Amino acid sequence: MNCNLVWFRNDLRLADNPALNAACADGARVALLYILDERAGAASRWWLHHSLAALSKDIAARGGVLILRRGDPVKIISALAAELGVKAVHAARAYEPFWRETDRALDAALKVMGVALHRHLSTSLFPPERITTQSGTPYGVYTPFSKACFGAGVPEGSTPAPDAIPGVIAQSEALEDWKLLPVHPDWAGGMRAEWTPGEAGALARLETFLGGPVKKYAVARNIPSVDGTSKLSPHVHFGEISPRYVWHRAAALVAGDGVQTFLKELLWREFSLNLLWQHPDIRTVPIRPAFARFPWEADDAALRAWQRGRTGVPIVDAGMRELWQTGWMHNRVRMIAASYLVKHLLQPWQVGEAWFWDTLCEADEAANGASWQWVAGCGADAAPYFRIFNPVLQGLKFDPAGAYVRRFVPELAGLPDAVIHAPWDADAGVLAQAGVRLGTTYPLPLVDLADGRARALAAYESVKS
Repeated sequence: MNCNLVWFRNDLRLADNPALNAACADGARVALLYILDERAGAASRWWLHHSLAALSKDIAARGGVLILRRGDPVKIISALAAELGVKAVHAARAYEPFWRETDRALDAALKVMGVALHRHLSTSLFPPERITTQSGTPYGVYTPFSKACFGAGVPEGSTPAPDAIPGVIAQSEALEDWKLLPVHPDWAGGMRAEWTPGEAGALARLETFLGGPVKKYAVARNIPSVDGTSKLSPHVHFGEISPRYVWHRAAALVAGDGVQTFLKELLWREFSLNLLWQHPDIRTVPIRPAFARFPWEADDAALRAWQRGRTGVPIVDAGMRELWQTGWMHNRVRMIAASYLVKHLLQPWQVGEAWFWDTLCEADEAANGASWQWVAGCGADAAPYFRIFNPVLQGLKFDPAGAYVRRFVPELAGLPDAVIHAPWDADAGVLAQAGVRLGTTYPLPLVDLADGRARALAAYESVKS
């Protein structure tokens, strides 16, 4: 046996990559492998294509080769181990149930061959079993969890990308043959304009954020019309940048509300991973069992209107269109749009989660499932059932000049600020002057907001009782 194998998953980077560092440490040749995750949604597949292309280029510049394969990881890695004389397999530790089951099966198969499987902490700040209550049980509430994380301290130290990788060549599939990119129609134009997938793009995005926006992050992150968030979530999800590196680069700045708020957002991601570890079916099964009998009113027409940004509620429609165009949605608007779907429209939260899974570049099993359960009120540390966002009031508060709505719902651009979030309240003359014909150029609301709120409260009361 004369080589190590690195199995890339959601750690598509060379810097601060513990699996790669360990594989290169003993001077052996290194086989670098990526196996296609067939479960990815359409937007994630677009991102993955470009991220793998960037990683392959970075590896080639150091003398290595990225091997691409498609199929059963256990069979692929076992076969490569036999073919190449692999003595150890190194991979990032994964928390998704699919990968946990795969790792168990792979470990058993490799042991028979005399090959070691090493899994490294790479995609999270802490192992999921690390942060527990004083009694040793997992946290179910975010605030004490985050305090425990701050108390534990994120381990320091990160390693640069290796200068050279003594790569091993093996048969590889062609990235283009995986057909991860859209063809007809090509719906990815907005994503190409918005993002630069890959490790270099991730580092540039971090430095831009830490160079200015982070100082105002505590307030600006709630204003969808300004560039006030980090937009690092897709990069961190695919592991193009280490969460540990992001944490320590941010924590090294002069302390302020912006930095602390940003660090807490990183810990919400960590909390979501812990919830996934405790609840492997977090994407489909409510954490609170009583919600299994919630009286949802599934309506395909209402769901399609929401998906297409045609609900008749401007701030909701703007968010859904931003998602479709860019593969990302502002966090404040995500909460508004999600609340509207599950509470005003009484659609099951699982259908919203499934749509985000397909359309978000960063579709993440932990964060997506935990966040939808939080909004629906059925998750750990969930929003109170009676907390129902009024999308008009939310729009007036966080998009008072209507800039965000005007960008993504241009048919309303001519409306005055006072009515752009509730065009149904505008008089006929104002609508005519703006060229808005409700029900024609822009839809009428699917539901009356007051009626929708009352219906939601009644449904939640039925579960509570």
